[in-house]
Amino acid sequence: METNAPYTSFVAVGDSFTEGMSDALPDGSYRGWADLLAARLAGLSRPAGDGTPSPGFRYANLAVRGKLVDQIADEQCGPAASMGADLVTLVGGLNDVLRPKCDVDRVCARLADCADLLARGGGQLVLMRSPGRRGPVLERFRPRMEQLFARIDELAARHGALVVDLFGSEALADPRMWAEDRLHLNAEGHRRVAEAVWQALGLPAAADWEAPLPPAAPPRWAARRTADLRFAREHLVPWIGRRLTGRSSGDGRAGAQFDAEQGRAFWITPADHTDPGPVTGWRRVAAS
Repeated sequence: METNAPYTSFVAVGDSFTEGMSDALPDGSYRGWADLLAARLAGLSRPAGDGTPSPGFRYANLAVRGKLVDQIADEQCGPAASMGADLVTLVGGLNDVLRPKCDVDRVCARLADCADLLARGGGQLVLMRSPGRRGPVLERFRPRMEQLFARIDELAARHGALVVDLFGSEALADPRMWAEDRLHLNAEGHRRVAEAVWQALGLPAAADWEAPLPPAAPPRWAARRTADLRFAREHLVPWIGRRLTGRSSGDGRAGAQFDAEQGRAFWITPADHTDPGPVTGWRRVAAS
């Protein structure tokens, strides 16, 4: 038997938010909320006290930075659905609605295709209202985002999915939760998202993920301008360049647990189920 193990397998689908940017590790790879959540869930699947062996927790993150909803639907959802996971998370569409031209109705329809396919796998589906950083960019695209979020609510009702409302969180809107590129959460932001999903699954809270950060003095004018110039040089200009040339930061990349040569996803599992540790130390599950 197992104790306190409501989920023994988890597959994550989406774009850079789920891949883990910009929660950087020392080796240059990314961790992110999905990896953090997987490690915590694995801790619930340890062998029972009577010595009965556990089959082990399994995890696969198929998300890739820069992916649009069509790519998520065509490249990730089929492999994810075939894995038969107990828990599936789907976050997508934000890269689409942040583009200058976007057919939001079509984005919503494709997201529905994703949810319909993943829900047929039988596991608990989790959807999210993506977080937003305070500022003029958020306000410019708010109508599109709200239309997308309304469809997410409809899909949740259709499939009995959970919705984690990150967009409504004041804490996650704080610029201090965001990386220098102003598009991705930093390590603290990802930690809070992991906690938010954990609690949405009905698991006991370890912290208040919506707790505000301590007050801080506003940066001086010169510091703000320096940060703005660095942001434009290192992040904004390259982003514009990719858009003008039709390139994506995800070109040529596959999900962390997707074998591009074989065209299939695979599981990873803790090397030691009594002490799962970070997913960077987990091993690939041999194909059956």
